Amino acid sequence: MITDELLRALPKSDLHCHLDGSLRLESLIEMARERSIKLPSDTPEGMRELVFKETYRDLPEYLHGFAFTCAVLIDAEALERAAYELGQDCLAEGVCYLEVRFAPQLHVRPGLNVSDVLKAIDKGLDRARREHERSEAVTERGQPPFRYGLITCAMRNFSAGFSPYYRGLIEALGSHWPMKDVYGIASQTLVREVIEARDRLGIPVVGFDLAGAEAGHPASDHKRAYDYAHRHFLKKTVHAGEAYGPESIFQAITLLHADRVGHGTHLFRLDLVRADDPVRYVRQLAEYIADRRITLEVCITSNLQTLPELRRVEDHPLGRMIDERLSVTLCTDNRLVSSTTVSRELRLAVDAFKLQPSHLRNLVLHGFKRSFYAGSYRDKRNYVRQIIDYYDKVAAAHDLPPVRRGDPV
Repeated sequence: MITDELLRALPKSDLHCHLDGSLRLESLIEMARERSIKLPSDTPEGMRELVFKETYRDLPEYLHGFAFTCAVLIDAEALERAAYELGQDCLAEGVCYLEVRFAPQLHVRPGLNVSDVLKAIDKGLDRARREHERSEAVTERGQPPFRYGLITCAMRNFSAGFSPYYRGLIEALGSHWPMKDVYGIASQTLVREVIEARDRLGIPVVGFDLAGAEAGHPASDHKRAYDYAHRHFLKKTVHAGEAYGPESIFQAITLLHADRVGHGTHLFRLDLVRADDPVRYVRQLAEYIADRRITLEVCITSNLQTLPELRRVEDHPLGRMIDERLSVTLCTDNRLVSSTTVSRELRLAVDAFKLQPSHLRNLVLHGFKRSFYAGSYRDKRNYVRQIIDYYDKVAAAHDLPPVRRGDPV
């Protein structure tokens, strides 16, 4: 039996976790007070009633909370604190590998450049890592060490109100360039800065991402930025198939060389395909993704909260993704905004799709195997081996039947 206790005890990863969507609510309130930022309420109960809800009316209401979290993440101290507490929260539920993503240009201010943003977040996560490695959980009980990487997000689109950085860029270029070109220039600028920080400062920047509205803002606007990342060995993921159809996923993996896809929820939506033969198009796309082991970073709760066609967990395409033998890992997306954990996401999947122990093992281990690990390939293999051994040890201690040849995978 797959119990809640087992799910919490298993070693887990979170490959799709937005820093600005995963603050502790009490910390958000405290940091806002310290920075004289007005919130709709100064109590956790009030903020959960007014902003961070269990369910949302639509995507704009879901995104409303980011206006407040980004408003406090405006200095190195706040960024470091948010990262450190996120590391602690992950470890508290057994997540020992984390890839946290964020858009550095949303946090840039006078006196705080992109490298400063990266250094602050790295500093906070590294503090959580060092504390964990000194803990009894590691030194006496044999838990795996905490590892992490940073994924920097470019934006498909933005306005002058996004941040001082974007306001300045639009003022400098907006009257001379079409906005789609301005979006592309911002992405190219960002990827150059983060690769320099990785190579010059040793910051564990492991991936490049593209976030923001898919509809009307194609991946092709950011091809040059992704080509630069590709040439400089920076791994790539793309938000795609979350709010647009399979063709958005196709663009991500062909134009942007995506190693992974964020969400991919609409992979099987035939009604959103413009090709002459939608059935063949979707089948070939899914087969390509499966064959190339392009991992889908699935976030059940946030999908249910932002996609009205998903009325219950059973409506989510995760079940079909597993049946199609795709490489899938479950992620939180936004721990605060979606009020979730990796353990909770696994619980939802196990119950809705009647997952067997072999399914669960694959879901968990895919996250480690397809991670953008910051160390060498040899180090990654050793770490994954340590995770597998610990997983099997925990599973045996909770009387989970071992996975045998012929079990569903």
